[in-house]
Amino acid sequence: MNSAELKDFVVNALEDIKGKDITVIDVSDKTDVTDMMIIVSGTSSRHVKSLADNLVKSCKDEGIQPLGMEGEDQAEWILVDLGEVVVHLMMPSARQFYDLERLWETTAEHRAEAE
Repeated sequence: MNSAELKDFVVNALEDIKGKDITVIDVSDKTDVTDMMIIVSGTSSRHVKSLADNLVKSCKDEGIQPLGMEGEDQAEWILVDLGEVVVHLMMPSARQFYDLERLWETTAEHRAEAE
């Protein structure tokens, strides 16, 4: 699965489990660490944890082995590293505070909130 297909898979999985304000940022020209960052908000720390757990399960079900997951204890900001795609699952307050979209200063592809 290439990075574009992985991005689409992750976005669809996040939409299926009601992730909010999904943003995709192509950082391939800015870092060698990853090609894409996906930032998504949850409505509560429990929701953020559930988003991360369900994303990891969906990936494993498709044969995609996450390289790591950090932050699940506090669930304010959980990072799921899928190699070519890094997913930031955040509480709205953490997302506003860290403002990763502005930090990476790039054109971001916004996805509508999952209904």
